[in-house]
Amino acid sequence: MLIKIILTLIFLCVTVAVGVYSRRQAKTVEGFVLGGRSVGPWLTAFAFGTSYFSAVVFVGYAGQFGWKYGMSASWIGIGNAVIGSLLAWLILGRRTKLMTQHIQSRTMPDFFGTRYSDEWLRVIASIIVFVFLIPYTAGVYMGISKLFEMGFGIPYEYCAIGMSVLTAVYVILGGYKATAINDFIQGIIMLFGITTVIAVVLNNQGGFVEAYHKMAEMTPNADDLSQRGKELYANFQPGDFASLFGPNVMSLVGVVVLTSLGTWGLPQMVGKFYSITDESAIKRGTIISTIFAFVVAGGCYFLGGFGRLFVPTAFNAEKGKFVYDNIVPTMLETLPDVLIALVILLVLSASMSTLAGLVLTSSSTMTLDLIYRDKKSQIGEVEGGEIDDTVAEKIERRKVVIMRVLIVFFIALSLMIALNPPQFIAQLMGISWGALAGAFLAPFMLGLYWKGVTRLSVWACFVWGVGITVVNMLLGNPINPIDCGAIAMVGGFIVVAVVSLFTSKMKKETVDEIFKCYK
Repeated sequence: MLIKIILTLIFLCVTVAVGVYSRRQAKTVEGFVLGGRSVGPWLTAFAFGTSYFSAVVFVGYAGQFGWKYGMSASWIGIGNAVIGSLLAWLILGRRTKLMTQHIQSRTMPDFFGTRYSDEWLRVIASIIVFVFLIPYTAGVYMGISKLFEMGFGIPYEYCAIGMSVLTAVYVILGGYKATAINDFIQGIIMLFGITTVIAVVLNNQGGFVEAYHKMAEMTPNADDLSQRGKELYANFQPGDFASLFGPNVMSLVGVVVLTSLGTWGLPQMVGKFYSITDESAIKRGTIISTIFAFVVAGGCYFLGGFGRLFVPTAFNAEKGKFVYDNIVPTMLETLPDVLIALVILLVLSASMSTLAGLVLTSSSTMTLDLIYRDKKSQIGEVEGGEIDDTVAEKIERRKVVIMRVLIVFFIALSLMIALNPPQFIAQLMGISWGALAGAFLAPFMLGLYWKGVTRLSVWACFVWGVGITVVNMLLGNPINPIDCGAIAMVGGFIVVAVVSLFTSKMKKETVDEIFKCYK
């Protein structure tokens, strides 16, 4: 216990110290939100990766999907690396950097408002961001708190409250630059931690070959088949939990789509491309981010795939439901104290970086796209059109103060959900990603490449993404939230393409001016 406490305290002190160190660069909006658009490839790549993979993945997704699909769950991690990282950087990185800088966009809602010349798109997008980032943040709190409860014996509620306070402190102090530096430190811990834990866990089962043979002998138990899992395991064959594509390849594909393609439409992920220094940094960041994702995401799902060897059943008879979120913590309970401390730091690192990105995105969106949505108010003006630097500076400081206040508000709302969670971690994330990426992915990506995207097609996609997610939730999730999220994302491209073909186009001069940045 002493080792765990000492290592955790050192980590927390370093985290706060980085916030204090970065506070000078967080006095302006550009510095607080984007780090002055001068963040290098290593910091940006690690910020992208650590924001991507949190306790939601390590505890929630790795446990649930490892249990359902066995070793084939590793495909989810591979998809995250190839689609969620490599292709995201290749397809979105350069164009996002150039266009957002050209149109002076600081947030994703601001992009929609300026790119499509519609301020109401900006307003509605900011509301969607604020509302649907809350369940995602709550899921992160749940994941990290369950690990702390296992490692320290501290009640879940106290862990969640402690993490929320700590995250608020260093984000409020240092803004995006503090989160980027901390993400780099936390990313190093994640890389070392996941490789070490996998080696020790498999060694406890007699090594990889022995663990593989044990998984090949596994079959769905009565608890699996008594629930919704009947459909998942309808065509189960002996050895499926150790096979290449698992017991249900189509269901597995849905998870890969949600967790990989979804990052392309999440504001806290795409925002990383806004702040990177230049195009050469994007090329280096692509390689770094992809390797990071292969190790961390691939490792998490690979580890979760062996969950059945440690947990006899994921069904809790007393609660009358599956408790997938307890699988990974149970796997790690038998580790030596030093490794448990390492796991706690690993998940703490992953989660705090994600939390920082989420709360910073939400607060900046509300401030810049709702409270100060008139771009002319971003500078002070006096009669005659001359800029009053004193007034401009006051407005900048006021915006930063408002963002800091909203960070506290956003964290408090998310904490309330985490203390009384209505779903599994994976389902909370499915709802959040489904609505956000379903609404934003298609109009954002196509808006970077296609001049023919119309304003009404963007509205239609907002309605589609949020509508299908909310209706499914209100009906009691007849479609699994994860599958529903995948449908929302892919369907968004069809909605935008079809509506754009039959609705009036934007003015050619306006669109040409926006796309001039690529020349």
